[in-house]
Amino acid sequence: ITAVALSEDGNVAYTAGIDNRITAWDVRKQQRTMKMSGHGDTVTSLSLHPRGTHLLSNSMDGTLKTWDVRPFVSGNRQDRTFVGGTHNAEKGLLNCAWSADGSMVTGGSADRTVHVWDVPTSEELYALPGHTGC
Repeated sequence: ITAVALSEDGNVAYTAGIDNRITAWDVRKQQRTMKMSGHGDTVTSLSLHPRGTHLLSNSMDGTLKTWDVRPFVSGNRQDRTFVGGTHNAEKGLLNCAWSADGSMVTGGSADRTVHVWDVPTSEELYALPGHTGC
């Protein structure tokens, strides 16, 4: 396991790892409730939307993805994909987060750049270089 996020009420845990998949767990029942696939490499970070409706994942495949984690969604839960600059294993995106209102997402990169995307359009708004760590 390389990434974990908890729902606000603590009843659902989301985990991800080197199998490139995201799993949701019902903490109370200690059972898997969903499994989501779509990344091509290790997932390095997870972040839950401020309203708890979507999960943001960050992978060494150079993408961030949003997943609809609301109950009773059928079919593919993958919602959006965010792509910034070219990344490889040494410069894979590391951390991710939502803005307070959920309208933007960010991903820190090993190349010391923070990327900021607009959620509705998936457009990269900013690439902020010069950070000393991620």
